Amino acid sequence: MRTTKAARLLAAGAAATALTLLSACGGGPDSHESETLTSKAPVQPRVRQPRVNVLPGMPPVEDPADLYSADRPNRLSPVVKDFPSRVYVPNTNSDTVTVIDPATYRVVETVRVGRQPQHVVPSWDLKTLWVNNDLGNTLTPIDPRTGRAGAPVDVHDPYNLYFTPDGKYAVVMASMDRQLVFRDAHTMKVVKALPVSCYGVNHADFSIDGRYFIVSCEFSGEILKVDTARMEVLRHEKLPLHGAMPQDVKVSPDGKLFYIADMMADGVWILDGDKFTRPRFLATGKGAHGLYVSRDSRVMYISNRGEGSISVFDFTRDRLTAKWRLPGGGSPDMGGVSADGKVLWLSGRYNSEVYAIDTRTGTQLARIKVGSGPHGLAVYPQPGRYSLGHTGIFR
Repeated sequence: MRTTKAARLLAAGAAATALTLLSACGGGPDSHESETLTSKAPVQPRVRQPRVNVLPGMPPVEDPADLYSADRPNRLSPVVKDFPSRVYVPNTNSDTVTVIDPATYRVVETVRVGRQPQHVVPSWDLKTLWVNNDLGNTLTPIDPRTGRAGAPVDVHDPYNLYFTPDGKYAVVMASMDRQLVFRDAHTMKVVKALPVSCYGVNHADFSIDGRYFIVSCEFSGEILKVDTARMEVLRHEKLPLHGAMPQDVKVSPDGKLFYIADMMADGVWILDGDKFTRPRFLATGKGAHGLYVSRDSRVMYISNRGEGSISVFDFTRDRLTAKWRLPGGGSPDMGGVSADGKVLWLSGRYNSEVYAIDTRTGTQLARIKVGSGPHGLAVYPQPGRYSLGHTGIFR
């Protein structure tokens, strides 16, 4: 959520409503010839996963049972394997990006960018980091090999940025303009501006086949289902809570469900993306905001910005298994998981700081002072073949 634009866009329309939400709803077989074959147990055929019929031009799904299979610890693409490991923190009120060395927990550089940078977004081809200068109406490219910022590119209202799975288009979440703007992924030239009826298009994630994506609308409490190839809204629904403010969106490892953090509902909506039926609700903590999948695809970390905690959700067991509280409190917001999977990095939106958290124990490893209003922090590089945008959604 952004404070500057929210105030302009909606007057206190998202006032707190008493929540009475319940969990509503609610090759053939291996064969080796042997003279004693008859005395051995028969060889069981391998179970072959059906191939996913993906969006044309999209890389094939490696494992249909786990679309995050390419994100295993330290499985870096040849494109990024020589990039220095850094944490890039956009400071919305300072108009800067703080660069942290995760090995030492020290700030190594502060980069001046455009007005109100919201997110640092890895490009689809992994070669560029785009800083979304929301009120500056520009994107600042950063070369992750050198850390140098390039000349800003004019892009109107770039609150957030995603990339289609085929790598053709960047999708700008133009929140104030009430548009999803499809642009050439390299030149950023407009291909199609898609008007939307909701307010505050915000975050998104793609289906396992890449053929559609789910978008959260922060200021009107709605969600959209968008056809990727046709660049059209297929469905839109109001979340079943007055005053809902949906934030981050993440698809489950098997691609069957979408999780949508809601900072006013204090939890996560769980949606069947294909059917797009009424979602069920899971309470996690006050101000639920960011969603991050572990390197083994077993759990998801949920930042609860309003109470300074992180909830841990187990995908297989479909329940919360832990809650980690930051010592002394804080405002954990957006971030990502380290390449080795051992550290969860989150910005402290209202505390001008960044948190490093041990993913095994929930222990706070470091609390680092940065600029004012840190928001869409990116850990880079991370494992994966390509990026779908935001602070790092990799496949």
